[in-house]
Amino acid sequence: MKMLAANRLSDGEAVWLAADGNWVDEISHAETVRDKDGEERLLAAGRDATGRNEVVDAELVDVEIIDGFIRPIRLRERIRAAGPSIHPELGKQAKKSAVTLA
Repeated sequence: MKMLAANRLSDGEAVWLAADGNWVDEISHAETVRDKDGEERLLAAGRDATGRNEVVDAELVDVEIIDGFIRPIRLRERIRAAGPSIHPELGKQAKKSAVTLA
């Protein structure tokens, strides 16, 4: 299972592509796909958004669903989803994101 992650160009925030084509800053609102056609569709949307200077570094991210929540497989992506790994009162983790680093 995969999703498309990027960084919003206006503020550098980690964002994910939602099913409606918008970039969202909560991973729980992102679209996940399970096949190559879905992956290609996400990548095309990422290329388009990059061309419009909305996001940079759009890439597919491997994820799994655990207890109903989207969880990136790689630790790097879990950190991006949860926020900085220091100062838990700042960033996404201050918003009680559904992603945990463990």
